[in-house]
Amino acid sequence: MSVPASPTCTLANPPTPQIPGASNPDLECQPPRDSLEESLPDTEDVPVTDDPRQWSRARKTISLLIVFLATIISGLATNIQNPANPLIEEDLHATNVQVSWTIATWVFVQGNFPLVWSAASEIKGRKFVYVAAFIIFLPACNVLAKAQTINVLIGMRALQAVGSSAPVAISAATLSDMYESPKRWTMTGALLGVALGPLLGGSLSIAFRWRASFYFLLSCGGINLVAFLFLFKDTFRRERSLTYQAALRTRINNLKRPGSSSDSIAAERGPSPTGSQDITHDAHASGPRPALNDIHLSFADVNPFPALWKIVKRRNNVAILLVNGFMHAFPFGLSYTCTRTLALKYDYDAANIGRVLLSLGAGCIAGSVIGGRWSDHVVTKMKEQNGGKWYAEMRLRSTILAMPWLPPCVIGYAWVAEKHVHIAALCVMLFLSGFSSFWIYTNTLAYLVEANTGRSSFTVTAHHSFRGTLSFVTIMIAVPLQDALGDGRLYTAFAVLLLALELLIVLVIYKGASWREEGEGKEQSARCGH
Repeated sequence: MSVPASPTCTLANPPTPQIPGASNPDLECQPPRDSLEESLPDTEDVPVTDDPRQWSRARKTISLLIVFLATIISGLATNIQNPANPLIEEDLHATNVQVSWTIATWVFVQGNFPLVWSAASEIKGRKFVYVAAFIIFLPACNVLAKAQTINVLIGMRALQAVGSSAPVAISAATLSDMYESPKRWTMTGALLGVALGPLLGGSLSIAFRWRASFYFLLSCGGINLVAFLFLFKDTFRRERSLTYQAALRTRINNLKRPGSSSDSIAAERGPSPTGSQDITHDAHASGPRPALNDIHLSFADVNPFPALWKIVKRRNNVAILLVNGFMHAFPFGLSYTCTRTLALKYDYDAANIGRVLLSLGAGCIAGSVIGGRWSDHVVTKMKEQNGGKWYAEMRLRSTILAMPWLPPCVIGYAWVAEKHVHIAALCVMLFLSGFSSFWIYTNTLAYLVEANTGRSSFTVTAHHSFRGTLSFVTIMIAVPLQDALGDGRLYTAFAVLLLALELLIVLVIYKGASWREEGEGKEQSARCGH
């Protein structure tokens, strides 16, 4: 794809990108692709007006810090409430199940709503999404801080999750707009999850009661919204968006069909004065061609569901999505049940609960960072041994080092908590459980992206949905099972489940490549009508 650079180009009337393959019969039976965007050429280096990658270092740093703050706020909002759960039960006369709903609703919405924000950002731009999200987030925080009933708390936590899910959905894309690939993932690494939520929430709850946590989020969110409004410059350029270009091409093809509205559009406008105003330069096209300004894309033009279905149809994807989802759900359930154990069995207040849970968050961060680096080392070494050839399942082999540790660590936590052993032992087990689970989580997520080349955005969306849904289920059943079985038997059973998931990873290591080829063959046959 080539777009001529023009000094007079503006975002309101950008240079019109060519849309290769529109109405081209030669593309009817190409290898299967999850959407039209996969068949578009690379748009990374397409010239654009006010290129974010050419911004000054100061401008990029300001944008990065604003997005970084948004991501921190999203992370804090996830678990800042946990240490205060006993206080919430007392003040609002709530049951354990009702408090579970405040957390489970949050993780479910935050896992599934990024689908909406991602689509919106590819049509309306990044800044629009960030501003809209915080306009939703701030009133929710205000109502949460003043809530007098548990039902209000549940509803507002869901609304708060809608707003906080935007940074989760588009922060990586925002950084991709500004940085070339070598820098991009280094900068994205700065946005790793923050483990300070429980510590802050516990300290604020002890000093000012539990409502202070939501007032704190309200203050931080207000500062972030002002920064987005006045200091953040939109990084989105539609010429570089494969999703936008694919949706545009689909709309063009629809308009050019007999009886479409393109005839009336062309009749009203007359012939285009310059060839550069044509949407497509397809030599095979006949009849009038619509102009760029006549076409206004909407959310309906970005339909992710066919692509998502193609992802979950493949056996290797479903297997790893399940593994990845449970590896994310496990620390969520562990954090919630550990809060209850510390409050009921160790007689800890919110501040001390927050300090203990910090060990779990630290373990998750360490496992993610170290596991990711080990994964890169393993893949590089295996490529050398394989004559430079690479396949996605190599990435999964880096999880083998953590597999023997995870079930024993979880069983260790189970019986340390059950027997009320010294708190130092509990902290060690929390750290090791978080470390080994997120080692596997990070590398299975990387595998999902690499095994679905050309459909990474939809793969990440499926990943968010699976992890949010499985975390929701885990939290909702955690308290009844904890009351019925105790920590010992509950987490021994969870360790057995995690062991089964590890065996599923091993199965994909050996069978994943053939499953992928089988899926690609079926998609190609369906595309060719065989």
